[in-house]
Amino acid sequence: MPTASSKVIYPALSYAVTGACFDVHNELGRFAKEKHYGNLLEKKLKERKIPYQREVRITATGDFIDFVIDETIIVELKAKNVLLKTDYYQIQRYLHALDKKLGLLVNFRNRYLKPVRVLNSEAN
Repeated sequence: MPTASSKVIYPALSYAVTGACFDVHNELGRFAKEKHYGNLLEKKLKERKIPYQREVRITATGDFIDFVIDETIIVELKAKNVLLKTDYYQIQRYLHALDKKLGLLVNFRNRYLKPVRVLNSEAN
């Protein structure tokens, strides 16, 4: 019988990334700019020796993804009052374009950070 943790896609890596996001939120608070969150997250990923690519361009659309972690997880950063359906659709498009299974949508403007896991059930 599968355990609860075995149902989570990339559990160790996703927990490490969300931990780095919590550190960023604790250091910068709620009202920094998205670019500042990205810069500090990049520093935290380097400190943790987590492989990543930043501002990855999707050739077909010209869009840029904030982070691709270890060629498996897409991380999209936001700094806005409320996440909208368009934000979810955006990360879904990125997941489909790169054929990735998991995306993390992180809105740093929230009082309490709650990274949202977005899944692509069609990915290989």
